[in-house]
Amino acid sequence: MLKLSQTFPLKRAFITGAGSGLGKALSLRLAADGWTIGMTDVNETALQAVADEVENAGGKPVLYIFDVSKREDFQAAAEAFLEAVKGVDVVINNAGVGDGGQFVRYSLERWDWMIGINQMGVIYGCHYFLPAMYAAESGQLINIASAAGFANSGGIASYNVTKAAVNALSECLYYESAPKNVRVSVVMPTFFKTNIAAGWRGSERGRAGAQKLVDDSGLEAAAVAEEILTRAGKGEFRIVLPKKARRLYRMVRFFPRMYQKDRLKAAFNRLKNTGK
Repeated sequence: MLKLSQTFPLKRAFITGAGSGLGKALSLRLAADGWTIGMTDVNETALQAVADEVENAGGKPVLYIFDVSKREDFQAAAEAFLEAVKGVDVVINNAGVGDGGQFVRYSLERWDWMIGINQMGVIYGCHYFLPAMYAAESGQLINIASAAGFANSGGIASYNVTKAAVNALSECLYYESAPKNVRVSVVMPTFFKTNIAAGWRGSERGRAGAQKLVDDSGLEAAAVAEEILTRAGKGEFRIVLPKKARRLYRMVRFFPRMYQKDRLKAAFNRLKNTGK
C-alpha cells in the first residue's frame, strides 16, 4: 500500500488529464489502494474506458468531462467533487499538451492555447482545491511540470514557459501551504511514454521528433506514476525523474555554462541543417 493511502485514509483524489498517459497510470495506481478518484479529460470515450479499468482495479471513479483551460467548467467540477465526497486529500494537476516552433513563427493564438492548458489549468486546480485543503489542514498537491521547467532550449519556448511557471507556482505554494499542514510536490520528468505529442500544432517534423523522444525513452507511464506517488508520500517537494533528468538538473544548476554551450551548438546545427 502506498504511504499516501496510509496518510489519507479517506482516499479522495482529483486528477486532471486522466484519460490517457500519466493521468491514467496515476489513476490506476491509486485505484489499487481503493481510492475514490475525480477523473477529468476532454475525451469522454477515452476517460470512460480508463474509468472502467479503475473500477475493475478497485477504485471508485467520478467522471468530469471538460477542458481545464475553461475556468467556469473547472470550478463547477471542483465544487461538485468536493460536495460529493466531502473534501479532497490529493489533487494532481496533470493535464497538459506539447508543442514547439521557433518563437518568431509561433502565433499568439497558439500561445493562448498552450498557456490556457499547461499554466492556467494548473492554476485553476490549485485555486479551486487548496481552500478546502487549508480548511481541513490536510492534503497533498502534486503539480506535473517537466524538466523543460528548468532546462530551456530553443524551439519550444511556449512549452518551457508554461512548465517553468508551474515550477515557480509550486514553489510559492510549498511555502504558503506548509503552515496549513498541506504538502506540495512538483514533478519534473524528461520524456517518457505518453501521448504528449498527440495535440502537437507545429510542423510534422517537430511532432515526429517529439514522438521519437517519447518512443525511445524506454520509460513507461506506470513506472513514473509509481515513483511520483511514492516520493510524494515521503513529502518530497521537487520530484525530478528519471536519473538522466537528475543529471540534467545538476548540470543546469551547477554547470550552467556547459549547458549553454551544448544548447548553442544544437541551435547552430539546426540552422545549418534546416535553415531555420
